[in-house]
Amino acid sequence: MPREVFQGVEYSDPTALVFGRAARPVKTRAGLEIGGGLVYPELNFTLPPMLVDAAAMPEVLANYREVTAAVCKRAAELDVPGFVIEIETLPPMTFNPAWGVDVTKVVVDTIAEADARAVVRITPNDIREGRELEHMWHGRHWDAILETFAGAAAAGAELLAIESVGGKEVHDEATMYCDLAKSVFALTVLGVRDMERLWAAIAQIAAQTDTVAAGDTACGFANTAMVLAEKNYIPRVFAAVVRVVSAIRSLVAVECGARGPHKDCGYEGVYVKAISGIPISMEGRTAACAHFSPVGNIAGCAADLWSNESIQNVKLLAGPAPSVSFEQLAYDCRLFNAASAQGCEKALWLRDLHAASDASLDPQAYVLRPDVVVKLAAQIVRVDGDYERGKTAAQLTLDTLREAHATGELRLDDREQMWLETLSADADALPETPEQLLADMVDAEAFDPKHYDL
Repeated sequence: MPREVFQGVEYSDPTALVFGRAARPVKTRAGLEIGGGLVYPELNFTLPPMLVDAAAMPEVLANYREVTAAVCKRAAELDVPGFVIEIETLPPMTFNPAWGVDVTKVVVDTIAEADARAVVRITPNDIREGRELEHMWHGRHWDAILETFAGAAAAGAELLAIESVGGKEVHDEATMYCDLAKSVFALTVLGVRDMERLWAAIAQIAAQTDTVAAGDTACGFANTAMVLAEKNYIPRVFAAVVRVVSAIRSLVAVECGARGPHKDCGYEGVYVKAISGIPISMEGRTAACAHFSPVGNIAGCAADLWSNESIQNVKLLAGPAPSVSFEQLAYDCRLFNAASAQGCEKALWLRDLHAASDASLDPQAYVLRPDVVVKLAAQIVRVDGDYERGKTAAQLTLDTLREAHATGELRLDDREQMWLETLSADADALPETPEQLLADMVDAEAFDPKHYDL
C-alpha cells in the first residue's frame, strides 16, 4: 500500500477530541467497537523474573494461561463490557517466533474457553538492534519479526502493533546530550524511513490474515526522554519537544495502512488521533507499575483504550498483579463511560478535569492538552516533508511553551527556562534540508548508514 500523507486534521475543534470516541472506530470480531463510544481496558502483562529458553517454555505458557484465565474471571465479576489483552513478546520470543506464536495460542484459547469478550493485540519485540544486526529490512532480525506477526495473526491475535526502533541508536545519543538536531534526524529521517518499510510489511500481513494493522509508538524515543526527565537527568522541555516531534514518525504507520488502535505507550497518540481520526490506546496513572510520569491524568483525555503499560505476574496481597492492574483499569473505564453516558457536556467536563490537573505542572503534560494538540497538529500538517514537519513541530512546541509560561499557564523553573531558550536557538539553527542534516550525522558513533540504505 503506498503511503498517503495527511495534509489536514480530522479534528479542528478540540471539543470533539474526547475519550471513547474516534472518527474512524475499529470493529473487532468479538464485537468491540473501539472508538465507538466506550473506553475499554487494555491489559499488558509479562512474566515474573525468569529465564526464557526452550526448557522454560512450559512454565512460560503456564504463566500466560494462568494470568489470562484470572483476568477473564475478574472481567466477568466486574461486568466489564469488553477488553483487550496485549502480548508484548520478550526478545527470545521474537528471535524464536514459534515461542511467540505458542504464547499467542495459549492466550487466545484461554479467552475462548472463558467465553470472554476480548481481543488480543500482538506486539513483537523489535529486535533490530545490536552488533549482529545485518540490516533494518532484511536478514534474520527482520525475518523473525515478520514471522512472529504472521504466526501470531494466524493463531488469533487480531491487532498488530510494534514499538519500532528505527533511528533509536541515534536518538539515544541525542537524548543523552539534548541534541535537538540529532533528535529530529532520528525521528523524521531515519525513523520515518524505517516506518515506511516496516508498516508496508505489517499492513500486508494484516491484509493476508484478515487482521488489523493497529499502530506503532515512539516509546523508545519519547518515553525514554520522559523517564530521564522524571529522574532530572535531562530537561523536561526537551522531553516535551521530543514528544511532539515523535508524532510525525508515529503517524507514518497510519499513512501506510494502520487503522488503530494506536499503541498505549505512545503518548503522542493524541496527535495521531487529532490528525487521522483513528482510535488510540493510552496509559497514565495506571502505568505507574511500569514507570513514573508527569502525565498520569491528562493522558486519558482522548483515550479509547486505557492501558497499564505492563506488569509482571507477581503476587500482591489481593492476588496476582495483572488482575489487580486490570481491576484498576476497569474502574477507570467505568468512570469514563459513566460520564459519556450522561452526554457530551459531562464527558468534556471529566476530560477537562483530567487535563487541568496536570497541564500547568509540566511541559510534557501541557503539550497533551486537547486544545494545544489540535492547534499544533493543524499547523504541523500544513507543512510538506517529514523533516520540515519535524523542524516546525520543534519550533511551534517551544514557542507554545514560552507563551504558556509567560501567561502563567505553565510553571517552569529557572533551569527549564534556560533550556527553553537554548533549545529555541537550536531549533532556529536546524539545517534547511534533511540532506544537509544527513551530512552532519554520518559520523555519529552509533549510526551505520548502510543499515538504512543511505
